[in-house]
Amino acid sequence: MSANDHSSTSANAASGDRAVTGRAPVVGIVMGSRSDWETMQHAAQKLEQLGVAHEVRVVSAHRTPDVLFDYAASARSRGLRAIIAGAGGAAHLPGMLAAKTAVPVLGVPVQSKAFNGLDSLLSIVQMPAGVPVATFAIGNAGAANAALFAAAMLAADDAAVAHALDAFRQRQTEEVAANDDPRR
Repeated sequence: MSANDHSSTSANAASGDRAVTGRAPVVGIVMGSRSDWETMQHAAQKLEQLGVAHEVRVVSAHRTPDVLFDYAASARSRGLRAIIAGAGGAAHLPGMLAAKTAVPVLGVPVQSKAFNGLDSLLSIVQMPAGVPVATFAIGNAGAANAALFAAAMLAADDAAVAHALDAFRQRQTEEVAANDDPRR
């Protein structure tokens, strides 16, 4: 994707991000590079399972800062209620988004080769007072949990999401109970 692909975020949102529910996206999933999709797809999959309309974008804090600023500035007016932001290495994306929007930002540290994701985690979790980023575990579990957290936030005002989240948790409980003997 080029920077021009992001120049009209609302047009992009209208074109292909409503596939799950037919509604405008309420959660944005953004990542610093295409390689982060391997991790961030776990957030998208959870939102799809729960029927939460979302959009997916590559928005680099370092390579496309103007796109980042435009994305953050338009997030609320486009109806986003949460942004799940994943990044590796220096991982400035979640913090920069949080600095530019009042929409809650959920940070997902993407595992890096250099420090196994610890560098990403520390970059995201160590935000100065006044610029909050909710930070999740490194990697796939963090991406999935960020989506579940976003759904829990939405569930307060959306009965369908609340029902889907309750059903997910019930299935999870039943699966553990049905497989409680590790010898089987």
